[in-house]
Amino acid sequence: MLLKSAIRQKGGKIRKAREKQTIGFDACVRKGLTDATLKFLTEERALTLQTINGQRDAAQHYLVDMSEHQLYFYAQAGVTLFRDIHDDIFDEKLLLELPERVLPISTTAPRDLAALFDKEIEEIKGLLAPGTRRKMDAVAKARSLAVLESAVNGDYEQPSDRELEKVCKRLGDGEAWSSVFPGVASINIMAEGDGPTLSLRLTKNEGTPVQLLKEGEGAGAVVAVRRVDELGYYSLGAQDLAKKVNLSPPKSRAVVDYLGLREDLDCFKEFKISGVTHARYSPKAISKIKAALEAASIEEIWAADRAKRKGAR
Repeated sequence: MLLKSAIRQKGGKIRKAREKQTIGFDACVRKGLTDATLKFLTEERALTLQTINGQRDAAQHYLVDMSEHQLYFYAQAGVTLFRDIHDDIFDEKLLLELPERVLPISTTAPRDLAALFDKEIEEIKGLLAPGTRRKMDAVAKARSLAVLESAVNGDYEQPSDRELEKVCKRLGDGEAWSSVFPGVASINIMAEGDGPTLSLRLTKNEGTPVQLLKEGEGAGAVVAVRRVDELGYYSLGAQDLAKKVNLSPPKSRAVVDYLGLREDLDCFKEFKISGVTHARYSPKAISKIKAALEAASIEEIWAADRAKRKGAR
């Protein structure tokens, strides 16, 4: 809602022509970051937004074991981000509008992400020690770091348990966490003030180059979430999407129709190039399809799709 109100305040639109629903979270971030006429997000602000959103998704759909220090950091970074956008766009002080209470509260507020993650990794390694039989606890604790890594790399898919087990094995074998999570290693926090005026912001480490990626690419230490252009965001054709979700193109299309993804602007858009119409999907479609296949089997969706098409004929 804050992003939508900021877009409106800057003179932008939050509803496409003939659409009933206003634009979603990802579209708001795209507008705020890349639309030259109303840009109000920095790369670091966009990274914070995508990180918090990814952590929310993980907590809603998976088991996450997040330390109090991490939870404090994300909460305070969120408050800082809200205040920065509010004060910049509306030229008012959020501090004057909030009730007289201070949240979040911590007796040991983290000031160094590297030290915080060192501690997290040691706890994960302890859970993986021989004889502990706590691998799933280690996976739950590693998830929040993996979500941050994904956000830094511009990859909006939630990591699977199998991927997290591989991450835990690498950590258990002694590989440095900065190698396992190179994106996480490329960022830090900037702390300013104290008490009610404390600000925590994600920032890139000095000397770390900004790497611009198209949506769906994800290797390396990326310190910004940026959708360079529309074709860069909608980076997947139908065949590409089918491969990403390990389905045949017809079955992939059945799930697309089942979810109505072709009506979801965050997932699908058609482009006309040289008179030819191209159907393109964003990586957001991958995560939605995978989530749907956890709730319903592909056999059920495929059977319903075939019955529907047969009835239509």
